[in-house]
Amino acid sequence: MADFRALVLHEAAGKVEARVERVDENALPPGEVTVAVEYSTLNYKDGMVLQGLGRLVRKYPHVAGIDFAGSVAASAAPVFKPGDKVILTGWRVGEVKWGGYGERARVNAGELVKLPAGLTTRRAMAIGTAGFTAMLAVMALEDHGLKPGQGEALVTGAAGGVGSVATAVLAKLGYQVAASTGRPETHDYLRGLGAQTFIDRASLAKPPARPLDSERWAGAVDAVGSTTLATVLTQLKYGASVAACGLAGGTDLPASVIPFLLRGVSLLGIDSVMCPQTRREAAWARLVRDLPMEKLDGMIELAKLGDLPALAPRILKGGVRGRIVVDVRA
Repeated sequence: MADFRALVLHEAAGKVEARVERVDENALPPGEVTVAVEYSTLNYKDGMVLQGLGRLVRKYPHVAGIDFAGSVAASAAPVFKPGDKVILTGWRVGEVKWGGYGERARVNAGELVKLPAGLTTRRAMAIGTAGFTAMLAVMALEDHGLKPGQGEALVTGAAGGVGSVATAVLAKLGYQVAASTGRPETHDYLRGLGAQTFIDRASLAKPPARPLDSERWAGAVDAVGSTTLATVLTQLKYGASVAACGLAGGTDLPASVIPFLLRGVSLLGIDSVMCPQTRREAAWARLVRDLPMEKLDGMIELAKLGDLPALAPRILKGGVRGRIVVDVRA
């Protein structure tokens, strides 16, 4: 068996350190499919893992990276053959199992999705868990009745990974997108993705002053949580929904039940980690159809494995615009 390059996390005295090392392929975890990884990405959860936060990783040494895309190198499962292009997001890979921050990964066949026609592995990782989650959020809003022409669709944390893809997809589908961000310097970037109006993050981050505010949003994608999500609930139109898919602002929800009882609004939880395979395939197909690829390319910041330790605190502090794509071979 050959060895390969990987960013390996080690824990000592309660601190996590990351080093690019050569790893023997025999050290890979059990699994049906070995993948030659081409690209990975950096998500908020990856930042937490790299910083040793949240007890997401229990055993070290560890290879992080909750997403990867590449080619099948070997397969014991008939559904995949060597050379097939595949994507992995979620399934707690990169947390409880070794992930995509290396040139090789080994997982079970049911955790992989075949790369859709019209998508490259680089673009798949420009989407990654963040973009995949954004698409699941849009699909959930549609399932609960959201249609273009009903009013503004709000996206919180709009300049981040989830928000960038949600903004671009909603705009492509014909929605009037309001982008919430605390970074005025990203307005031109968001305007290029299709945002039409801008909301100062601070105006939503304050705890709600009353249980109901003026009706404004026909629907919302929230990547922030906490008081921001609570405020959005008070401003939803009658019967509208918000898809909750992030906790950058905190895990609490200081909200009232009044919006649910008097306006019939819905709070939709979005989970991308254990999402069923049929829903995954539908979301990836929708991304190919509804996410403008030229806008996706404009979101990308390229990185190498050795860049990731310095990028982790940046993404946790909300300092990343768009998507970071990691070329694990560089």
